[in-house]
Amino acid sequence: MKTIKGPAVFLAQFLGDTEPFNSLESIARYMADLGYKGIQIPTWDPRMIDLKQAAESTTYCDELKGKLNEIGVEITELSTHLQGQLVAVHPAYGSMFDGFGPAELAGKPKEQQAWAVQQLKWAAKASQNLGLTSHVTFSGALLWPFVYPWPQRPAGLVTTAFQELGNRWKPILDAFDEAGVNVGYELHPGEDLHDGITFETFLDYVDGHPRAGINYDPSHFLLQQLDYLQFIDFYHDRIFAFHVKDAEFNPTGKQGVYGGYQGWVERAGRFRSLGDGQVDFSGIFSKLSQYDYDGWAVLEWECAIKHPEQGAAEGAPFIESHIIRVTERAFDDFAGTGADEDFNKKLLGL
Repeated sequence: MKTIKGPAVFLAQFLGDTEPFNSLESIARYMADLGYKGIQIPTWDPRMIDLKQAAESTTYCDELKGKLNEIGVEITELSTHLQGQLVAVHPAYGSMFDGFGPAELAGKPKEQQAWAVQQLKWAAKASQNLGLTSHVTFSGALLWPFVYPWPQRPAGLVTTAFQELGNRWKPILDAFDEAGVNVGYELHPGEDLHDGITFETFLDYVDGHPRAGINYDPSHFLLQQLDYLQFIDFYHDRIFAFHVKDAEFNPTGKQGVYGGYQGWVERAGRFRSLGDGQVDFSGIFSKLSQYDYDGWAVLEWECAIKHPEQGAAEGAPFIESHIIRVTERAFDDFAGTGADEDFNKKLLGL
């Protein structure tokens, strides 16, 4: 077995326009002071990283790593969640996602998609230049408006959508394969890849691509009422990254999973700061350790109630307390007989 690395933190939700949240070095120092050993970098913010330069210059990457090492943190993964979203967008959501790409491409879905694909390919090369082995992103969605089967979905609609999604992602996955980097899709509502079944379907349309994997985030599964512990039993060999995020689900006689169009505070299902929700992290860390997950445990902080600075301060010790230093020997070795094959046969009467 292997020991999970951490604690680490995804920087996206903490970025701002004031110190220490407005530059990579200052926010990295802030997180290091809280006890974080790793940072997951959102690549859409130029204050954090110049993605194109990172893809083209090993010198730039070496200098970036050096600065962070002096601060006391290392990069866990690069994130292209916003760019990945634009790889596949249903027209119903086009204008709502315009802000995820360059302003000059707003209202131009084909140009946005081409931009997003280039961003992902740069992320593959940048990850390689930084010495990273995993990457995190979203799949995008063509089918999300049809997630509930009413009106009845036309025959072949799901097949056509996943075939197109696979066609769009296959060249990107090949680029990551050339770079020696795994892709962890965050299985998330609003994405065509949002649970185990949709992930399996996607794998069928990318020919079981070895780089196509999962950024495991139990909060999204709890809100879907999916068994997030058994999920690990099913898909542990495809879990390439881990977002440590809490959530709670408190249905009433008035609302359930769909939330009644309520805001985050009023919903039955809502994200919470670590330790304030219902996710069984002891069970999760045990299962991931059992299955030899040796990647990073990365806090993704999202909470409708608690201040992010309090969430960040509480997150590092929470993760640290859940990381299991795996054993190198069996607990009952003291009682071992040191038997050999001849002794075994004798015991069996052979």
